[in-house]
Amino acid sequence: MRKINEIIIHCSATAEGKDFNASDIDRWHKQRGFKCIGYHYVIKLDGTVEKGRGVEEIGAHCTNHNRNSIGICYVGGLAKDGKTPKDTRTEEQKDAMLKLLIELIIKYPNATIHGHR
Repeated sequence: MRKINEIIIHCSATAEGKDFNASDIDRWHKQRGFKCIGYHYVIKLDGTVEKGRGVEEIGAHCTNHNRNSIGICYVGGLAKDGKTPKDTRTEEQKDAMLKLLIELIIKYPNATIHGHR
């Protein structure tokens, strides 16, 4: 079992309101040469939490932090123009993220939570 000491939250860097899922991100990451999706969880616009890589596997989401971390990605992060950074999280995503983070902190009590960048 991996020792988890960080939980890192990412956005998919996609335009506001455009929904994607773990399969889409898996495809994008494979196109970039990854073996599969780099995140362990993906939170869709409607708050659905999808599993990505198994948490027992080292992620591919944050250089120099993958070995001991879990990566969570919420869909969005850019304004409708697809260029300008923006907190696009829906209320459903915020609720799902909080619930997931509580579950993970219970399971990994020594982990700290960080945003990517």
